[in-house]
Amino acid sequence: MHGYVDCHCHISAEDFDKDIEEVVENSKKAGLLALLAVAEHAGEFEKIIELSQRFPGFIFPCLGVHPVQEVSPEQQRGASLQVGLDFTPRYVSNDTDKESQRQVLIRQAQIAKELDLPLNVHSRSAGRPTIHLLKEQGVEKALLHAFDGKPSVAMEGVKAGYFFSIPPSIIRSEQKQKLVKQLPLENICLETDSPALGPEKQVRNEPRNICISAEYISKIKGVSLQTVMEVTMQNALRLFPKLKSAVRP
Repeated sequence: MHGYVDCHCHISAEDFDKDIEEVVENSKKAGLLALLAVAEHAGEFEKIIELSQRFPGFIFPCLGVHPVQEVSPEQQRGASLQVGLDFTPRYVSNDTDKESQRQVLIRQAQIAKELDLPLNVHSRSAGRPTIHLLKEQGVEKALLHAFDGKPSVAMEGVKAGYFFSIPPSIIRSEQKQKLVKQLPLENICLETDSPALGPEKQVRNEPRNICISAEYISKIKGVSLQTVMEVTMQNALRLFPKLKSAVRP
């Protein structure tokens, strides 16, 4: 079956509350077969589960705690017991902040291993420390979403068998373009990170834009769009086997 899987998006965001039916319908028309609805904080878990029940076999829940949880638009706080590390200076002022994030990620990695589930990982400004931590914890199944590090660092993740998902913002990101050039197609998945990381800055991104990622990857890799669709689909199914119900032939 041909189509796309959005391996990381925030369909539970308030941005989609008013037109979720239309957003889902447009996504399907664009060739999307399934999407992973990623949580940022525990308060979203129930909403994501409800969405997965409202759109069964299309929206799949991906529950975890993001390292920087939003409390209100004006106030942010670090994770307290989307999985990952965020060492952006805006959020991290000292090594204690980093260590508290590390401990939360370690605990989530342990839970994922106990449940035999893959990790969907945020690693902003923390590519190398994140990959090292995942390897230390013996994590075998991980997706590093919207990876912002150097290709050489990403290749350490490739050696560990990790996958990297590419958002539509690749069309305006030299870093993402360099990353895709280096990464083997066998380690690439697709994502939109909706409503963020769209083709245009400050414009709401939607899952239907997944095709923009695929088209740009095919251009960089010099392979057909069909090949990108097939390989990224197989990669998504290897990493998230529960999606097979959505994309069976």
